[in-house]
Amino acid sequence: MAIERVGIVGAGQMGNGIAHVFALAGYEVLMTDVSTDALDAAIALIDRNLTRQVSRDLITADTKADSMARIGTTVKLTDLGPTDLIIEAATERETIKTAIFEDLVPHLKPDTILTSNTSSISITRLASRTDRPEKFMGFHFMNPVPIMQLVELIRGIATDEPTFKTCQDVVEKLGKTSTASEDFPGFIVNRILMPMINEAIYTLYEGVGSVQSIDTSLKLGANHPMGPLELADFIGLDTCLAIMNVLHDGLADTKYRPCPLLTKYVEAGWLGRKTKRGFYDYRGETPIPTR
Repeated sequence: MAIERVGIVGAGQMGNGIAHVFALAGYEVLMTDVSTDALDAAIALIDRNLTRQVSRDLITADTKADSMARIGTTVKLTDLGPTDLIIEAATERETIKTAIFEDLVPHLKPDTILTSNTSSISITRLASRTDRPEKFMGFHFMNPVPIMQLVELIRGIATDEPTFKTCQDVVEKLGKTSTASEDFPGFIVNRILMPMINEAIYTLYEGVGSVQSIDTSLKLGANHPMGPLELADFIGLDTCLAIMNVLHDGLADTKYRPCPLLTKYVEAGWLGRKTKRGFYDYRGETPIPTR
């Protein structure tokens, strides 16, 4: 089917980035959130990010204006009903995602494709709570969305081939690259990435190295652009913990046990950049390691 109108649920870090790339690719976008303040902040951030692209000669001022004109906002979830493709990018909690899909379903067109940007939750299970499991799949963008080139496409057990092919074509039109993943905990990226981050936290917890030495070792020793603890702060320690719990529960293997230090930081509310403290303290001009 032809995708022209795209609905995005959630105006946070992922939602506004997804809206940005879809509008830039020529799609009509309708973004919803429970908070008007969140929607206003998302529009302002998209405007700033597009302005940055203009300043770097990546796009023209006219392209920016056209892209901004394609983005609409609403606080009514049901307004997304007439769209062709919906991407849910709400909080990484299954109860919230399930409630969103249950509220949406009665208002959808028969051929609307439903997708989730979840980084670890079972696509098959989410799909089973809708009236269209064959038209449901995972559409997992990397953060920050305008910069990262990968999109993981995850089939649920019931996802049909036309739905997969349609989403694959959409990713291509966005100018990004898709990979196909089966529906197992963590999919591909987080199945590999999160245990690495968790192991880095164990390395800190056991006193093998400091925050600074661990991050420097991986940046210079493995040529990673960002150290694992710095990356954890960027992702959000609550998100890292949630994904590790999904891996641990879903695969029943002790190698996925979340490090107790990660749990302790989340209990303290030290979630990384978004709360100004995590493995680094971001309240000053320069991030300072907290251990």
